[in-house]
Amino acid sequence: QVQLVESGGGLVQAGGYLRLSCAASGRTFSNYVVGWFRQAPGKEREFVAAISWRDGSTYLANSMKDRFTISRDNAKNTANLQMNSLKPDDTAVYYCAASIAIRRIGNVEEYEHWGQGTQVTVSS
Repeated sequence: QVQLVESGGGLVQAGGYLRLSCAASGRTFSNYVVGWFRQAPGKEREFVAAISWRDGSTYLANSMKDRFTISRDNAKNTANLQMNSLKPDDTAVYYCAASIAIRRIGNVEEYEHWGQGTQVTVSS
């Protein structure tokens, strides 16, 4: 069983940055796709970014490609989301998710394991 723990959320002013990390316990991320999703109050959970541990391929939602990057740290077994130039609209709970078999990277339903989420609040 993979347990995911997110960290790095917090309160930041517009234009600032945050770096979220997703750590796995129970096993390594090898052969997994690890994704980041976010959910704002009253909105559906949306795809942010993902990384394939097998080959390091990265995927980013089009609306965030110019501000967010996703990376991995093999030694620490963490997936990291660097978020720059943050806007108030980025305020949400950010979730880490992982699964082995993914056909559509951005599909919430295909991710098997989820973390509890970390709050990101961007003030104007």
